[in-house]
Amino acid sequence: MERRTFMSALIAGGLGFGVAACTQPTTPSAGPTGSGARPFAPSPSSPIPSPTAPTGVAGTPPAVTRVPLPPGVITGLPSPGPMLAWTVDDGSDSDVIRRYVDFARTSGTRLTFFLNGSYPGWSEHAALLQPLVTSGQIQLGNHTWSHADLTSLSDTGIVSELQRNHDFIVSTFGVDPRPYYRPPFGYRDARTDAAAASIGYTSPVMWYGSLADSSPRSEQQIIDLATEWFLPAHIIIGHLNFPAVTQVFGQLRQLITDRGLITVTLDDIFAR
Repeated sequence: MERRTFMSALIAGGLGFGVAACTQPTTPSAGPTGSGARPFAPSPSSPIPSPTAPTGVAGTPPAVTRVPLPPGVITGLPSPGPMLAWTVDDGSDSDVIRRYVDFARTSGTRLTFFLNGSYPGWSEHAALLQPLVTSGQIQLGNHTWSHADLTSLSDTGIVSELQRNHDFIVSTFGVDPRPYYRPPFGYRDARTDAAAASIGYTSPVMWYGSLADSSPRSEQQIIDLATEWFLPAHIIIGHLNFPAVTQVFGQLRQLITDRGLITVTLDDIFAR
């Protein structure tokens, strides 16, 4: 999602930060808006995460005070604070999954993967990913089994998509991803929220900035978008679909370091 697309959606949504969602791996971004998405901001009485140590060494978790999980849609992190949540969706390219896991392991970067279990790479690289999931350096979230547009499905269909992916994550990695899920394309509404919540998925996770790599992008485009959106309290969306991002991991990690940002997972920040 380029800045123009993002800001147009932002303006169209008024105070709500409705933003364009990921597309199917083979199609360009259509630029839809999410319904009612807002960046989470704690009330004045809410505790604010206070980092006391940087992350990055062998995936060491940041020393922060977690805040209560807010109700409804999550689009940003509590602020102020230098935390950045880098989230990555889909998984249509098995080798990109592997390279992301290797990057996390060697750099200490903390990531949240919203995966579609229908892609074989998740099973192929389960053993490589498992130690980082077990340690909490990589958190897993539900992105439906087959990247279905939830608004096009019946309530039963919504539950089926999320439940099948849930069962895959639990059986393959031994973790329960609830309550976090990301609706494909960012398509959601009150009905889809209610259906997801009926099986424990009460926290739709949107984003506030994108690498726009659900479809092919050049390495320079990805660097430019990261430069624009890698900022405190942002939830960034990327994708495990095309290799260009894997060629600029070093530059993206350096940008994080230069800006004094601390990568976090959702579980690092929010108390379930």
